[in-house]
Amino acid sequence: MTKPIVAIVGRPNVGKSTFFNRLIGERRAIIEDIPGTTRDRLYGDTFWNGREFTVVDTAGILFGDDDPTLPEAEINRRTRAQAEHAIAEADAIIFMVDGRDGLTAADAEVADILRTTAKPVVLAVNKCDSQERMLDAVEFYALNLGDPIPMSAFHGLGTGDVLDRLTEHLPAKTFEQEEERHLRVAIVGRPNVGKSSLLNRLLGRERSVVSPIPGTTRDPIDTTITYHGEPITLIDTAGIRRAGKIERGIEKYSVLRTLRAIERCDVALLLIDATEGITAQDTHIAGMVVEAKKGIILVVNKWDAVVKDSHTYYEFEDRVREAFKFVDYAPIVFVSALTGQRVSHLLDYAREVYAQRQKRVPTSELNNFLREAVLQQPPMAVKKGAHLRLYYAVQPQTEPPVFLFFANDGELVHWSYARYLENRLRERYGFQGTPIVIVFRSRERKEND
Repeated sequence: MTKPIVAIVGRPNVGKSTFFNRLIGERRAIIEDIPGTTRDRLYGDTFWNGREFTVVDTAGILFGDDDPTLPEAEINRRTRAQAEHAIAEADAIIFMVDGRDGLTAADAEVADILRTTAKPVVLAVNKCDSQERMLDAVEFYALNLGDPIPMSAFHGLGTGDVLDRLTEHLPAKTFEQEEERHLRVAIVGRPNVGKSSLLNRLLGRERSVVSPIPGTTRDPIDTTITYHGEPITLIDTAGIRRAGKIERGIEKYSVLRTLRAIERCDVALLLIDATEGITAQDTHIAGMVVEAKKGIILVVNKWDAVVKDSHTYYEFEDRVREAFKFVDYAPIVFVSALTGQRVSHLLDYAREVYAQRQKRVPTSELNNFLREAVLQQPPMAVKKGAHLRLYYAVQPQTEPPVFLFFANDGELVHWSYARYLENRLRERYGFQGTPIVIVFRSRERKEND
């Protein structure tokens, strides 16, 4: 059963993102007192009165300012198109206006658009946090979109009334269905390396606002597609700059959103700008992915813009391997989001890495492996002369694969031996693109030992 889609629309700075965050129970949209902070569509699931639905936070609909000489004109046109797309795909609409500002010409222009649709519209008058403002909400009857419902997204007042009215237009939930576990892919990297362009190329249509201005994408955006009959969720993110260059406010929250996206994903596509080369920030972001124990694919973007000879590919690949030697298990793919060169391979790589993360080695096979590894190279101890033995091993966890090795004294095992075992595991079983966690534990001795 497909969940109904509910779009929250209105002019900028009326509190749409605050209401969106309250509905989904988490702070995914950025809240700032700056019109137009939300530029892309954000999706989240929620339920009310036995109805389960997907709510969409949209950019504010701006009119005018279409002068191509203005720096923000192009972005304003694109964000308005994003909101209009959300209206087109929605089953119902929450039209939010500002009770403090009162009825404005911009509200009337948005209302004109909504009256041309056949979608049910719930008129929510936000920022009505006093009895006087609740009474003043009657002026919005002039929009001819039904009864205005006073509410305050910030204080939670009247939000239930809005949802009660909304769910009258939604189908009842007929059965419980647990969300199917499926691959989630985050597209991460520095600002302006082509993340949104890559997402749009993967989707085959413009899903994110694409602009040459660094930092255009501020929020993580989830889009679920079907690929070879399987669902895959793509997460576009804001770029991460060096810590010293992160501005307070919007950009700070964008970094937090990106970190959250890494935590939510299974596999991260780390984009590297081939025209700029590898930077310290690229390796720093890779470190974030590794620390989160997520799968990783190194994606060298803008490869079409590089002047090449017969040695260029191999030389650049060697530079990538040297810079990212701490993730030497990561596949490297050279692509062009602009032309589509090799972009089609990325989802296949992501699916393979996801499968590697789910791989489980049977205990009997794992202990055969351990005996061979110990025979070839006995375990080293951190203390000279210490007597160290490895007894057996199990794999208690996948995603990421975790291997537990029991020893007579786990604290004596040298770190280099863990590296040796990891290399041997990868040689035999693969685990391409995913971290491996190796833990040594001391086996309890029996009294008669």
